[in-house]
Amino acid sequence: MAPAGNSALVYFCSMFPKYDVIVVGAGHAGCEAAAAAANMGSKTLLITMNMQNMAQMSCNPAMGGIGKGQIIREIDALGGYSGIVTDETTIQFRMLNKSKGPAMWSPRAQNDRMLFSMRWRQALENIENLDFYQDTVVGLTRKDDAVTGVRTGLGHHIEAKAVVLTNGTFLNGVIHIGTKQSKGGRVAEKSVSGITENLVAWGFESDRLKTGTPPRVDGRSLDYSKMEEQRGDEEITGFSYLDTQLPKKQRSCWITYTNKQVHETLKTGFDESPMFQGRIKGTGPRYCPSIEDKINRFAERERHQIFVEPEGWNTYEVYVNGFSSSLPEKVQYQALSQIPGFENCKMFRPGYAIEYDYFPPTQLKFSLETKLVKNLFFAGQINGTTGYEEAACQGIIAGMNAHLSVNEQDPFTLKRNEAYIGVLIDDLINKGTDEPYRMFTSRAEYRTLLRQDNADIRLTEKSYRMGLASQQRMNRVRKKKEEIGEIEKLLREISIFESATSLLESIGSAPLSQKTKAAQILLRPALGIRQMIDALPELKMLNNFSDEALKEAEIAIKYEVYIKKEEELAAKLSTLEDLIIPSSFNYDKLTSLSTEARQKFNKIKPQTLGQASRISGVNPSDVQILMVYMGR
Repeated sequence: MAPAGNSALVYFCSMFPKYDVIVVGAGHAGCEAAAAAANMGSKTLLITMNMQNMAQMSCNPAMGGIGKGQIIREIDALGGYSGIVTDETTIQFRMLNKSKGPAMWSPRAQNDRMLFSMRWRQALENIENLDFYQDTVVGLTRKDDAVTGVRTGLGHHIEAKAVVLTNGTFLNGVIHIGTKQSKGGRVAEKSVSGITENLVAWGFESDRLKTGTPPRVDGRSLDYSKMEEQRGDEEITGFSYLDTQLPKKQRSCWITYTNKQVHETLKTGFDESPMFQGRIKGTGPRYCPSIEDKINRFAERERHQIFVEPEGWNTYEVYVNGFSSSLPEKVQYQALSQIPGFENCKMFRPGYAIEYDYFPPTQLKFSLETKLVKNLFFAGQINGTTGYEEAACQGIIAGMNAHLSVNEQDPFTLKRNEAYIGVLIDDLINKGTDEPYRMFTSRAEYRTLLRQDNADIRLTEKSYRMGLASQQRMNRVRKKKEEIGEIEKLLREISIFESATSLLESIGSAPLSQKTKAAQILLRPALGIRQMIDALPELKMLNNFSDEALKEAEIAIKYEVYIKKEEELAAKLSTLEDLIIPSSFNYDKLTSLSTEARQKFNKIKPQTLGQASRISGVNPSDVQILMVYMGR
């Protein structure tokens, strides 16, 4: 029996020890953050409103894609779980952009939505040092300039040395369907109030963003004969560098199109559209617009592509990718019924828009720790990003740095030439975002270096030194690097002549006039290393190496010139990263700086000249002025 009076709360709260790290929210960012902190040795608590929805795929049942697939492979290379869980729940796999160079190749998987969430929970429950609690966090506590814990809806104060906020779309979330509005962070789940107000009172700046999701329909009511089938790749390479269980069969997706009649029907709902009538104030994602936004912005187009994606192995639910909408349910249904194959469709639930609070990420350090409050970290949509992959990569970085911070160790950060994760965080910190940020390969200036195939070589050793990536991962990377080196050495040493005649003839390439090194022959267009091994007896010994190492060696040889060029550029620019700007630097005394540069420098407080050069609105002349002054 609890003691009477105020001591009752203390008695009840004794069920909670003081944690090293508390992670708020169990979406993709929260799950990776909690796993990283706990696996590195921090006593960690993951608080979520609903333990049945961990790592919920709130929107499309898919992971990866252009730019995003590279991020998942980087998370895996660091020792995260997103790649493993994706492989274990894949129902279809495709490597996108295979017609282009390897710098553009991007893996993408359709997943079983329910199985994905279940596998994530199983993985988290198997981690030592990780506790769970189902409750709503409504506020934070701090002492002086450092966070000290969280306050929950059930009245608990749980202490921690560090807190990671990964609140997704739940902060004061409002769901819009036509003229209907309801508070919610996701359909059928309540929103959260208190955290935004708490942080704003501490001096943080917040704003609003908007995202949306399409209707889900009953796959049994669709006529697939009127659609184009989209099968998965025959070769499933997956995302994880470990030996994960990849599917032995796959499910097809389908493609259909809207038409003029569909567009005219959608327009009948514009007078009730929360977006067009001004009820939604937040900015939506530019690269994933709603269907009503598409037909409004691209009025000249007579049709838009619709991807029909199954939600799992054992469900008939179908995700209508490309038909995100916040129009009234009746209008959504009528328009859907006019799409080829959807004439008799049955809707499981309508699409909706959701508006939520976020905190402009210029308020963060590269470690994702806030500048205002020590040991408080933000990750995911709270930073203005959109997408599971963007959230997950922020989560693992925030979780790693929360652990490092409470143990008084230097933060773990990644540069733009080291990872897409580095590009994403650098963009957020320096440029901020006033619309949901999404990763694309075009955002990275070092695409040839940051390929999806070499993420383990780039990142695993860094993470291993920090205490996250396992010995197993490190051993695999070392073996892979050794094999690549041996393959390259053999290809540069072995000479070929007569045996290559028929091979070169078969691909329409000029015959050899003299003995030529195998590496030189490999440079010819339309010729791959596997073709050479199968056709040339001199190269049969290469069958002893893994396919992964063979592909990596092939890329290294074929794109050697481009790789070296990017490495040289990265080395040249890295000199600016080594020039540290003191945190107390007074920009106001540099009157020759432009007014905008001075304002941006004072707000963002760049740590290096390299960072200063990438801040939006800062000109090269401003950087030169800063460089000259610091040189003095």
